[in-house]
Amino acid sequence: MRFDFATSIDRRQYPSQKWQRYAADVLPLWVADMDFVSPPAVVDALSERVAHGVFGYGRTPDSLRHVLCEWSRQHYHWPIDPAWQLWLPGVVPALHLASLALTEPGEGVLTVTPIYPPFLKVAERTGRLPQTANLAEPISGDETWRLDRDALEAAITPETRLLLWCHPHNPTGRVWHHEELAILAELAERHDLIVVSDELHCDLILDGERHRPLAAAFPELAKRVITLWAPSKTFNLAGLTCACAVVPDGKLRRRLQEAMRGLMPDINVLGLLAGEVAYREGEPWRQALLKVLRDNRRCLGEHVAQWPGVTYREPESTYLAWLDLRETGLGESPQRVLLDRAKVALSDGADFGWPGFVRLNFGTPMAQLQQALERLDTVLRGA
Repeated sequence: MRFDFATSIDRRQYPSQKWQRYAADVLPLWVADMDFVSPPAVVDALSERVAHGVFGYGRTPDSLRHVLCEWSRQHYHWPIDPAWQLWLPGVVPALHLASLALTEPGEGVLTVTPIYPPFLKVAERTGRLPQTANLAEPISGDETWRLDRDALEAAITPETRLLLWCHPHNPTGRVWHHEELAILAELAERHDLIVVSDELHCDLILDGERHRPLAAAFPELAKRVITLWAPSKTFNLAGLTCACAVVPDGKLRRRLQEAMRGLMPDINVLGLLAGEVAYREGEPWRQALLKVLRDNRRCLGEHVAQWPGVTYREPESTYLAWLDLRETGLGESPQRVLLDRAKVALSDGADFGWPGFVRLNFGTPMAQLQQALERLDTVLRGA
């Protein structure tokens, strides 16, 4: 079956964070949703459900739980149990829920930067102690971002209780090696940390081996790991607010369930349906998407190679690129300069804890991507 990833879709006709935050002459490559139509099977199933016309309080169907178990078994060789699943409205709410349910006021919530911005807000919003450690920045051209054991251990204090981890990593696109995850596992065990592993981009590995969930790679961590999954990034379903926390440990799971009561709404009935259909029938679409993303990444790399002072490590996963613009002479906020001069909206690295960087979303039709990159050329080739 052939899928259309080339047609540009008018997204301004409906409320859209990505397309309506900036003026109409700005091309948005910032927030992490894609500009592709979702899998046809999902669209058809939603159309049929909408035609039913009744949208009452829903429940998580057993069929969805079982299809996620099958997805996990087929793609990650991880046999999960339906009872381990807590379906909830989004990964960001799950991060905040974990902080509220599993830590006490004043205890430390640790994360590693650069990182997806909501991670940096969890402790503050929940009355906990914010703690951060830096990844090791690549120095030479053949290096990439990597976990810095010394920096991570130095950031752990007696107050630290929760570690928010991102695997694969947003924004660098790293697929963590087993040796790096082993460092994380050892520190979590030794310091008695609970780990929330955001694995939202796990189905979008562009290079190398398949994803290995943290909890599957290190079964001894089962009592302290919460794995967050969702169909949102993989199948472009972000607005349907449907995610799953996979929690093998019954005690942790009960604490989360109790904290959810009255705090979170029931799951979007359309999101539950979309997730089930996507996991059951969306694999051909996902494979076609991966090819498109690889082509888009190659196009991006060809342009970046002509931008003096810009350092870029090709992402191994996701549809996001992390660009270092500190040597371009564009000042403290290159994101703002590129918005003003090129009319292209990128994500500001300062929001990820690293000023001078930008994050670029290349999950968009090739013609649209090329147009944005040509605009960036006009500024960055002569910066």
